[in-house]
Amino acid sequence: MKLPETGWTRDQIFTALAELRAGDLPTEGGAAFAYVYDSGERAASELAAEAYRMYLGSNGLDPTAFPSLLRLENEVVGFAAQHLGGGPEAAGSFTSGGTESLMLAVKTAREWARVHRPNITKPEIVVPATAHAALHKAAHYLDVTLVPTAIDPVSFRADVAAIAAAITPNTILLTASASSYAHGVVDPIAEIGQLALQHELLFHVDGCIGGFLLPYFRRLGASVPAFDLSVPGVTSVSMDFHKYAYAPKGASVIVYRDKALRRHQMYACAGWTGYTVVNPTVQSTKSGGPLAAAWTLLRAVGDQGYLDLARRTLEATRAIVGALREIDGLRVLGEPEMSLVAFTGARPDFPLFALADAMKLRGWLIQPQFSGFGSPANLHLTISAAHLAVKDRFLADLRAAVAEVQSNPPDPGLAMLLQAAAALDFSNMSEETFMQALALAGVQGGRLPDKMAAINGLLDALPPQAREAAIIAFVNDLYTHA
Repeated sequence: MKLPETGWTRDQIFTALAELRAGDLPTEGGAAFAYVYDSGERAASELAAEAYRMYLGSNGLDPTAFPSLLRLENEVVGFAAQHLGGGPEAAGSFTSGGTESLMLAVKTAREWARVHRPNITKPEIVVPATAHAALHKAAHYLDVTLVPTAIDPVSFRADVAAIAAAITPNTILLTASASSYAHGVVDPIAEIGQLALQHELLFHVDGCIGGFLLPYFRRLGASVPAFDLSVPGVTSVSMDFHKYAYAPKGASVIVYRDKALRRHQMYACAGWTGYTVVNPTVQSTKSGGPLAAAWTLLRAVGDQGYLDLARRTLEATRAIVGALREIDGLRVLGEPEMSLVAFTGARPDFPLFALADAMKLRGWLIQPQFSGFGSPANLHLTISAAHLAVKDRFLADLRAAVAEVQSNPPDPGLAMLLQAAAALDFSNMSEETFMQALALAGVQGGRLPDKMAAINGLLDALPPQAREAAIIAFVNDLYTHA
């Protein structure tokens, strides 16, 4: 892009942006079952947007320059600590999202171990196979060894015995999910907490997606096991506001049992010629917009408002799960406690990825998840309050799409593609070869085809490391400047 000789008018700018956005995923109306969280409450969203704009130019780098941001953060974190079972000593930080919160949990464990376990030179964190990819990313960034453990193949919850067996003298942190993203189930937090106490380890609960909503589900009568700081052994919990608190993106929190533990996440630098830098979180400069918007929504919606949004979400989830179990050819994975549902084909030859394409043609986005680590390939639904109003139409389209894909003959091209992929040695493939393989599935010039079944089938057939390499090759090509 080149700068125009003279600046564009407002109309020119927003006309261009509207044209660009026309091909984007709709963020309102309930058509998306991934990536967005829609409360259906437009008035509250408008208030949050107004607060975001009000604080857009504020900089959270220095709380003494913008004391209102310090006040807002202390209030938001205070709510989170109470919501997550923290006592009067609990302390936390507002972050940009679940990934940053999890990175801070791992960074805190590493720094804590340097003080309390100085003999450890190769620290390890033990995670279930269902742990969010952000924990893998944190371990990669922070040079900590991640030790994945098996899950129960029926419930898809963490296997406590497997976690216990994975603990070594180098272990510094245990983790579990409430709930897991992939299957919407809560790991056995109390049992893992006992392991943490027994071995004197830190224990982080990833509540990024469930931490806000699950306490409301419990108040509505749903069976939700204890998962927060009230559980003995749990030392920190993360929770996103930009998921089921419906705040604009860029709003999460990590809460620790006390300030002494939180201190390990912080960073300061006086070893340069500029001002002394202190960062409670990963970011330095950061807009006050996300924090102000999250604070505004908590105030505007209130406890009873969030309880009603949770009721709508729970009602939609129960209706969709019940219907999925009655559709011939489909099978729900596990018993989700959250509004996250994974379903697969009742038979191994069910054209699962073709079903995702068929639903997309009908105007619905559902998310494919690939096989591995004890879980079959499946389709994933992230259900929010707005889906209650559209659930009947969604289920009618799903029934029609299931009947359609089951009546269609198998795709011979996909079978040939998978046969060719099975003969490849992915351990020695170059990035160019990966791009050639993706081209066989329909990827051309950084553009994806309208139908993704062949690509998803190919990626599902690849070993995880080859899958990662293929996706990196594609994305590296996708981001090419204009």
